Formats: sequence, structure tokens, C-alpha cells
Amino acid sequence: MKILCVGEIVASPGRKAVQAALPEIIKEHSVDFVFSNCENLVSGRGFTEEKIQDMQKAGVDFFTGGDHIFWQKESEDVIDSLPIIRPANYPEGTPGVGHKIVDLGGKGEVLIINLMGRTSFSTLHAYLEDPFSTADKILDLYKEKDLAAIIIDFHAEATSEKYALAHYLDGRVDIFVGSHTHVPTCDNMVLPKGSLYVTDVGMSGSIDSVLGVQTDIIINMFKTARNQRFDWEEHGRKAFRSVLFDTDKKETIRIDKLI
Repeated sequence: MKILCVGEIVASPGRKAVQAALPEIIKEHSVDFVFSNCENLVSGRGFTEEKIQDMQKAGVDFFTGGDHIFWQKESEDVIDSLPIIRPANYPEGTPGVGHKIVDLGGKGEVLIINLMGRTSFSTLHAYLEDPFSTADKILDLYKEKDLAAIIIDFHAEATSEKYALAHYLDGRVDIFVGSHTHVPTCDNMVLPKGSLYVTDVGMSGSIDSVLGVQTDIIINMFKTARNQRFDWEEHGRKAFRSVLFDTDKKETIRIDKLI
């Protein structure tokens, strides 16, 4: 099975990059399933039903989340009606779910799990459940089920935390992708027990920016040591970031396009 993870779609430039690049990539590589993190989909913060539908039309089948997933007012009301999951280790009672089965017809069923890290985030994230034990609990729920693939999106800041959880789950999941930093890594590989891995797919969005934000704003923040209002870069060059995972051949291929 060929599964494509599209780098976090950041604001309007990210959506435009996906619309420009994804349909041809799906066709060229005979992709069976496409997923992406949508926590920065709308103006760099959260998602709306309208923009999710736009990305579905471009070819994205499923969406994961992170620390900004509930930023938009409507998100809590519509998350259960859309192909979206939020981090599974959020506190009990949080809207939405952290894992779902996706039926791919003749290709079988895929389990996709969303987790969030706790290292180097804000103090608020200390209240998240341990992602290691959360993963154990979820995998235990499906241990008797015949699944075509199990996918993890680990939304985390620290590379060490991503590597640690990936090795902990190696051999128990098919694909482990990291998200959150917006910076693509070149370490896509097969782990010792067979799981396909990449530390961070990166972001799809403006590359004439600082992680999607207008450069002058971030430069001024560093120079003055004061918080700044983030405005997202809408102009200039755009990049489409993705990693293709072939679970049959045990191969990973990074596919990036400059738009």
C-alpha cells in the first residue's frame, strides 16, 4: 500500500501548494491514501469545514491535529462530522477522537492515531496524558483486528521525544510521522523492527517566511525580546512537502515541490 503524508498545510499558501501539486503526485505514484495535519489550515490556526472540503477536493483523504486544532470557533462543533482526529492524549471530555479506522475498500482498513508530545511545549501541555501509555492503550483496543496499516502522527517539538516514541512503537505500527516544527527532515528510514519513519514531514506553505509567518515580525520579536502578533505570509514562493510510504516494499520517498 502507498500512503502519502502531506506536510502540515499552513494558511492560504499551503492550501494553494496542495491544490497545485497533489493531484499529479497521486496519479504519478498511484497513491492509495493521503493524510495531512490540518492544525494550521486556516490563517495559520485551526481548521474550518469549508477549507477541509477544499483540501478533500485536492486529494487529501484524512486529517490529524495538534496544539492549534481547536483555534477556530466552529471546530468543536464540526470535528466529529469530518475526517479529522485530534491528539488522543488530550484530557477526557475533549471534543473529537484521537484515533479512527479508515476503510479503503479493497485495500483494507487503516488505523490512524494522533498523539502530542509534552517536551518543550508550554506548561499547559504538562496536563496531557503520557503519549507512550496512550499509544499502548489504543493499540491494545485493536490487537485482534486485521488492519492493512497502522499510522501514527506524533505532533511534537523535541526530536528526541519523536525518536524515543518511534523506537518504542517500532514493529507495532507501520508508519510513524512527526509533525509540528514546520521544518522537513531528511531522516526518512526503516526502523530496526520494520516501521517506516520520518522525524518531521515539514510544512506545505510559504518558504519566503519564518515557518509561515512574515519574516519582519519574527525578526523584530527576536531583536526586541517582546511578543508580536503573527501575520502569515501570503505572497512569494510556496513549497509542497510530503513523504510517500510504501508498506509493501518497506520504502520511504520524500516528494517536495516548489510552486
